[in-house]
Parts: sequence; C-alpha cells; structure tokens
Amino acid sequence: MFTLLIANKNYSSWSLRPWVLLRSLGIAFEEVLIPFGSSPPGGSIAERSPSGKVPCLIDGAVQVWDSLAITEYLAEAHPQVWPQDRVARAWARSAAAEMHSGFSALRNVCNMTCGQRVVLHSLPLALAADLGRLDGLWQEGLARFGGPYLAGEVFSAVDAFFAPVAFRVQTYGLALSAPSQAYVARLLAVPAMAEWYAAALAEPWREAAHEAETQAAGTVTQDLRAR
Repeated sequence: MFTLLIANKNYSSWSLRPWVLLRSLGIAFEEVLIPFGSSPPGGSIAERSPSGKVPCLIDGAVQVWDSLAITEYLAEAHPQVWPQDRVARAWARSAAAEMHSGFSALRNVCNMTCGQRVVLHSLPLALAADLGRLDGLWQEGLARFGGPYLAGEVFSAVDAFFAPVAFRVQTYGLALSAPSQAYVARLLAVPAMAEWYAAALAEPWREAAHEAETQAAGTVTQDLRAR
C-alpha cells in the first residue's frame, strides 16, 4: 500500500492534490500527517521527504516527492488518473502543468486556509490577471469536454490540481463567471473534498508564517476552525 506524507490540511494545498486524487479514485493509501514545524517520533517533514517538503509518496523503496511526479507515477498503474480520450488527456495534462508552475499571484496573495473567510485588502493587477486566465481555462475545459468536470464526465488529475483553488475561492470570495463558480461548488461537493475540509476545520495546529500571510492579504471575517 502507498504511504502519502502530507502536512496540515488547513494550509497545505500541495498535499491536497495527490490526497484528493487517491481518495476520489479509490486507490488505497496510508496518510501520514506531519504538521508544519513539528518533529514527531517518526521524523519531521525535512527528515522524511527527500526535498524536505510535502507531498511525498512512498511505495516500498520508492519515494516520489512532487505532486505532478506523484500523479504520473500513479498513472503508470492506474490509467483512470487521466482522461481516457487522447485529446482530453493532452488538455488535462497541459492545464495541470500550468497550475503546477503558474498562477503565482493567486498562490502568493491567497494562501490556502480552508477554515477562514477573508476579505482581501486589494485586488492586485497580477491577481486579477491570474483569475481571468483561470476563469477562461475552466470555461474552455467545461465547454470543450462537456463537464461536469474539467476534462469530461469523471473526476481526474486535472480536477485534483485545481482542488486547492476551490478552497481559495471559498475563503477569499473570489469573483468568477457563473460556469466557474458552479465548478467550484461541484469540487467542494466531491466527497473527498468534504472529508478534507472537515478534517482541516478540526485541526488544533496553527502555524505562524501561514497565519501571518493570511493577515497580510486581508481581513479575517470568520474563523471556523476548532479552538
């Protein structure tokens, strides 16, 4: 069985991608959650992952320590990871890779914090540009492949790569078109996403750097996390 090393569910967008993919596709794995900044008996993130970061997939003697690399490793044995149609698969891989390496303003301004609701102090031009590109990309996938997911009828890796964005849209009230907002609602309703969200709200941990990033971005209007 696979082991997936992740960090706090409230904050760790990178951990969410392979976790929600594995869970949604019914691929068995053991979750090992190490909160940011902690050093449990089994070792800290830095001690257990070759890159010192999460996520990290462990398959026997094999370690895979990047969310896109994990996805491709899984796809070698589980073809349902990507769409079966060649054209849809090419589009999905391109969109996932763009999310993996791009949208830096969205990442930097709107860090993932599932359990809070935040009103941004401002909408920087770079963030507005990222949201415009995101909206256009989502509408293209939904229209081209017929939905309800980005590359067709079933949840696949490209949806997993945009899963953290759904939480960001919810947290920051980001404005998108009606089709994109409907897609966000659809992602949030995926059972694995609901499971992740409930666990994020229940977490007792707070990490100072992530909390400071949120405070710098906007005004926290709600904190739904356990106290």
